[in-house]
Amino acid sequence: MLTESELLSRQAARESNARTYPRGLPLAVASARGAEIHSVDGRRYLDFFAGAGVLALGHNHPKVVEAVKAQLDVFVHGLDLPTPARDAFVTALLDLLPPPLRGRMRVHVCAPTGSDAIEAALKLCKRATGRDAVIAFQGSYHGMTTGAVSVTSLIEVREKLHGLMPGVHFSPYAYCSRCPLGLERPSCGTACARLLETTLTDTHSGVVPPAAMLMELVQGEGGTIIPTPEFVTRTREAARAAGVPFVADEIQAGLGRTGRWFAFEHFAIEPDVIVLSKALGGIGLPIAAILYRQELDVWEPGTHIGTFRGNQLAMVAGRVGLEVMREEGLHDNAAERGAELVSGLRALRSPFVREVRGVGLMIGLEFADPETGAPATAFAKRVRAGCFERGLLCELGGRADATLRLLPPLIITRAHVEEALRIIAEAVRAAEPKTLTREGVVHATP
Repeated sequence: MLTESELLSRQAARESNARTYPRGLPLAVASARGAEIHSVDGRRYLDFFAGAGVLALGHNHPKVVEAVKAQLDVFVHGLDLPTPARDAFVTALLDLLPPPLRGRMRVHVCAPTGSDAIEAALKLCKRATGRDAVIAFQGSYHGMTTGAVSVTSLIEVREKLHGLMPGVHFSPYAYCSRCPLGLERPSCGTACARLLETTLTDTHSGVVPPAAMLMELVQGEGGTIIPTPEFVTRTREAARAAGVPFVADEIQAGLGRTGRWFAFEHFAIEPDVIVLSKALGGIGLPIAAILYRQELDVWEPGTHIGTFRGNQLAMVAGRVGLEVMREEGLHDNAAERGAELVSGLRALRSPFVREVRGVGLMIGLEFADPETGAPATAFAKRVRAGCFERGLLCELGGRADATLRLLPPLIITRAHVEEALRIIAEAVRAAEPKTLTREGVVHATP
């Protein structure tokens, strides 16, 4: 068997330069179970990234694996022909909705990624409204296909692409600790929401009536940014008043990760369109879907299709995965373990810790230079490397990649939390510079 070093070298020599995770997490996987990964060199890692949030049930949940194996002997691929597996999957999706939305929504199964579902949602809204413009938000991430990149705010992935979808306008998001308008709560009066309200109502705003407003209710890749309830309710109401479909991107935050089925439930709003993927595949099988108000269903046959929209294995995995979440009370577990993680991270004593943000098991630990307040990118990379060396997998995100992001499986235990907190504390201490000024301030090496 090839060693870990050999596998990493072979990948670097033969695969695309676009590969990302092996650069920061130089790991070759031999096997995985639950919240643990074992490398080909025999090292054990606690997985607190879970496939960028895909593996809500951890690796290879036995009940889901068994159901997928059984389906293999029945039927695997069926385009969008009705099957018992598909019918049960659609029923499970609709049953997730809060009672006021049940009976008012349609399902469109996409494939194979969240990016495709974003494309589908935008296409649906444009077709239903007859409009073209889209309002997205600063700090957003919605995928890597051309349309999804067009509504993603990260300049790094946009500036070298040409011919992106026109008519996209980025509005400030309620990132209150780094307010894009330079204001402070509560005296700000949620000015970011006011700006959006004005954009939609002012005849001289320069923004034509849009086809959709697209929002992550918790920004994931943007650094686990949790907006204020007032910001969300006012933006949603502004969209409603302007007749603009409100699209909730729940690809990462949805399906139990925040302690509820959907992140939008924390804000007591009702979206017009809900975009799902990641955890929807049960054990990581590729599938995506949009749920939307039936009045928007003006598509003609074949308007949005895809060869793999009939993946029976993913549908079975998704349905059984949702059953497991209910049976094992993983929403409550996500809320409880998440609260423990946030509490433990806030107890860290380091001048580089700027802010801890979290809801359920979607958590960000932001680092900043203690002297300037600038994002401490190099420090964050040292912390991630220190966590990896000690057997914990996590990733970076947010502005300048200065936020350590934790997206563990929803099945983690208190013992897992304690282990992760110990490792993170050790990694933070090891990453700190050792010299102090006379005033006792750390010489910053961000």
